[in-house]
Amino acid sequence: MRVLITGAAGQLGQELQHTCPAALELLAFGREQLDLADSAACRAVVEEHQPDWLINAGAYTAVDRAESEPDLAQRVNAQAPAAFAAALQQTGGSLLQVSTDFVFNGEQGHPYRSDQPCEPIGVYGRTKAAGEQLASEHLAPERLAILRTSWVYGPVGRNFLLTMLRLHASKAEAGDPLRVVADQVGCPTSTTTLAQACWSVIERGVDGIHHCSDAGAASWYDFAVAIGELGLAAGLLTRAACVEPITTADYPTPASRPSYSLLNCSFTRSLLGLPARHWREVLAEVISRIPSIH
Repeated sequence: MRVLITGAAGQLGQELQHTCPAALELLAFGREQLDLADSAACRAVVEEHQPDWLINAGAYTAVDRAESEPDLAQRVNAQAPAAFAAALQQTGGSLLQVSTDFVFNGEQGHPYRSDQPCEPIGVYGRTKAAGEQLASEHLAPERLAILRTSWVYGPVGRNFLLTMLRLHASKAEAGDPLRVVADQVGCPTSTTTLAQACWSVIERGVDGIHHCSDAGAASWYDFAVAIGELGLAAGLLTRAACVEPITTADYPTPASRPSYSLLNCSFTRSLLGLPARHWREVLAEVISRIPSIH
């Protein structure tokens, strides 16, 4: 089976390559090989390589910058999935579209089911929701899987974990507090968990919309505190900074974010045969894979 992945240089793309089952033929395309903002190029890569599955792990993920670059975000997050889906419909392949908790508005206060309607509140969420919709319009439903996730981090790339480790080190050295938002609730998801889910979707031939995160709940403040504690225990930090909780209003950003974005993953875990592992347990394992923070 031939699998093509986009976003090969990103944190999920690297984990997918690291964990790819040996029986699969993997074609990995990063930004230098494939510009996701170019719909014609997206169609052409499918037509040339004719993958059995395409995992679209690439995306425009700069949530705040998307507010000032909506056209670019739309091309990458919405038009690229549409182009992949249209080409795969012709070649006979299937699409695994990685999506986000930002397709929800965060107002309901209990975990979102995969069958609930999308109500995004910013450009990033709107373009990702549009990508889901456009892909479904161009590809037969039995050949489309959408996997929504939240707060993704890993041992490589640019993410909250690696940023917080560096800030813990610098703030602790300076004797300054680390101020982190405490009134946005979701669940951290490691690239390890997400990649495992992606491969399970392909191996089992799953279609439809699904939710994947690690288990439990956290605020960004909780996540930052745990990073300090576990980074200290792993020897990555000599001291952890004092983390102070702040509100979203204390840290204004160009883009609004859902205040509550927990995903109900119970059905997906059962379908894919995945364990419900608490985010803190998984975080400790990811931190153990980081050689240093410099």
